[in-house]
Amino acid sequence: MTRTLAGPSVHEGDKLWEYAVLVTDVAYPLESIGQIYRDRADAGNAFDELKNQWGLGGFTTQDINRCQTVARACALVYKWWSWYCRAAHPTGRLEAITSRPLLLAAVGKAASHANQTTLYLTPLHGRSQVLKRLITNIGMALQHVKAAAEQLKNLARWGCRRQGNCRI
Repeated sequence: MTRTLAGPSVHEGDKLWEYAVLVTDVAYPLESIGQIYRDRADAGNAFDELKNQWGLGGFTTQDINRCQTVARACALVYKWWSWYCRAAHPTGRLEAITSRPLLLAAVGKAASHANQTTLYLTPLHGRSQVLKRLITNIGMALQHVKAAAEQLKNLARWGCRRQGNCRI
């Protein structure tokens, strides 16, 4: 007797439909089970990415302070990169293995005039049209953050730093 792990499949023209069975005792509606499973897999993707793309998989040391420092620095960079990628592509997730070569393939120049700095980017990637759209999205996200964040005047910033009680 041969057993397979694949569920039954049905051919409809050129489409192949495969079925799987899920047994659970949760009290959620049937329609939400698929989304819960996808969310769980997406959370697992973050751990996989931290291990395999961001270097936390092979890092070992006997010194707990050094280990915590590297883990925290890696987590901070991962968090900022995740925000940057979400700003670039708000409708979906970009993975590090494909997003880093795409979003880091540009030469930039900062020009300052009248207390304002403008960043000029020249994309070097072959998918420059896609990259221009992503960079435009990042610019809009940064403008949103700038508009929403509290802005202190120059003199208020200095007083805040000296007193150590800045509430931003």
